[in-house]
Amino acid sequence: MKISRRDLIKVSMAAGAAVTVPSILRAQAAGADPKTIRMVKTGDLQVFDPIFTTANITADHGAAIYDTLFSVDSKFAPHPQMVEKWNLSDDKKTYTFKLRDGLVWHDGSPVTAVDCVASIRRWGQVHPGGQLIVELASDISRVDDKTFTIALKEPLGLLIDILADLTPPCLFIMREKDARHSATEQVTTNIGSGPFKFNEALAKPGASFTYDRNEKYVPRSEVADGLAGGKVVRVDRVIWENIADQQTSLAALQTGEIDFLQGPPGDLYSVIENDANLQLEVLNKGGADICLRMNFLQKPFDNVKARQALLHLIDQEALLRAMAPNPGFGRPVTSIFGNNTPMTNDENTGWYKKGGNPEKARQLFSEAGYAGEKVVILQPTNVATFSDAAQIVAAALRKIGVNVELAPSDWGGLVARRANKGPVENGGWSIFITDEIDYSLANPLGTPFLMASGEKAWYGWPKNDKYEALRANWAKVSTLGERKLLARKMQHVWWAFVGDIRLGQIVSPVARRKALTGLIGMPQIIPMWNMQKR
Repeated sequence: MKISRRDLIKVSMAAGAAVTVPSILRAQAAGADPKTIRMVKTGDLQVFDPIFTTANITADHGAAIYDTLFSVDSKFAPHPQMVEKWNLSDDKKTYTFKLRDGLVWHDGSPVTAVDCVASIRRWGQVHPGGQLIVELASDISRVDDKTFTIALKEPLGLLIDILADLTPPCLFIMREKDARHSATEQVTTNIGSGPFKFNEALAKPGASFTYDRNEKYVPRSEVADGLAGGKVVRVDRVIWENIADQQTSLAALQTGEIDFLQGPPGDLYSVIENDANLQLEVLNKGGADICLRMNFLQKPFDNVKARQALLHLIDQEALLRAMAPNPGFGRPVTSIFGNNTPMTNDENTGWYKKGGNPEKARQLFSEAGYAGEKVVILQPTNVATFSDAAQIVAAALRKIGVNVELAPSDWGGLVARRANKGPVENGGWSIFITDEIDYSLANPLGTPFLMASGEKAWYGWPKNDKYEALRANWAKVSTLGERKLLARKMQHVWWAFVGDIRLGQIVSPVARRKALTGLIGMPQIIPMWNMQKR
């Protein structure tokens, strides 16, 4: 009988995985502190500025050390967070906000209205809804140390929802001197007013990052509900361990060296389920849509025919078998608004075909005038889902005669490289694979994935003026029926110019030791408050 390498790994893990765990972690576990939680996140934290990037790991970092004006509860309704109270003028154009007591930066200085104004303006450079607020604003200004206003040229009923939106980049409030930076320039300090402090002294880039409870943080009095309510920290310290190898991470979880593993390999779920000390838990029940972004600025995907070719080439079922080996955790997705949102629809989805259509893809590449240009696919080797998908897409392209090169790196390297708008010969790229939470795709004023404003858009920089004109109407329609109709029109145009490619939808449980409780299940953000360890 032939035994696969994966089967061998499963057996070794089940039998006693401690032999694969780094000795430093075994030593740490020997004196495990119930007030310290160790986590392994998906990818590695290399960009610390949660306005500069949309990376989820950076958003989690932001949620730990910064605070927000508003937050959403478990039903996605907005609630004040840093704000004590707010009101709207009779003409519905001027919002006045007063900050609550007890807001202090980690350096000991008070949070003021000036900080909020600067933070809103910086965030408004990059967040789709924030851009709309800044565009409509006649003034965003301080009234006194604890009060500021947003005055609009015309009413915007969605303003509070936009301020509370949890789709990265979220509106994390920074010190005014940090928020003075352009959104395209990274803030390198890590001083917020949130429930955790970033421990600079213990930071070990590439190995671990440490967050300590902010003893001066004053939580709201309400019970935690989603990301709203009181952010009560129940431990002294949280450490993010960077263990790139997933088998090693799972072994560390089994032996107690870590308490939490984000994104365990799907074909090892059974190992976790059969371990009496471990638990699989789905925090984001709506799942995520895996998305392939193409570089509109460079050949070959500057040509719509080449983008259409890739749309026809994709075999979602094959990709899902790799990304979600357990069929209960994955399914195809053909709507740009996801599978589970009120805006989900089937407009202009005739391109979808089980198994894909390689011959149609070959024909369209030929019509695009493809002349053998190198297609570089960024491959994050420490994120199994994206890495596997990149290899499958590369193989499919090679089969129809496309010159493909995989560019392996860790996720942090991909995040840095995807900002390069140049040709592949100068360190640019053609394709990278990422995901977006299904919930976020209901709101084209929240997610950057649904922008098509060229170089002002998200990575890949899709451009289509007709689509953008439709998206601009989103804030102007008021009923669900009107938004559903507008969503169909937007989707029709999107799939005609092919703003991106969807590879399938997956639900990814986290793995934790059963002693770790109190995790808050929400899309996008994995907060560290409320957690505790028995």
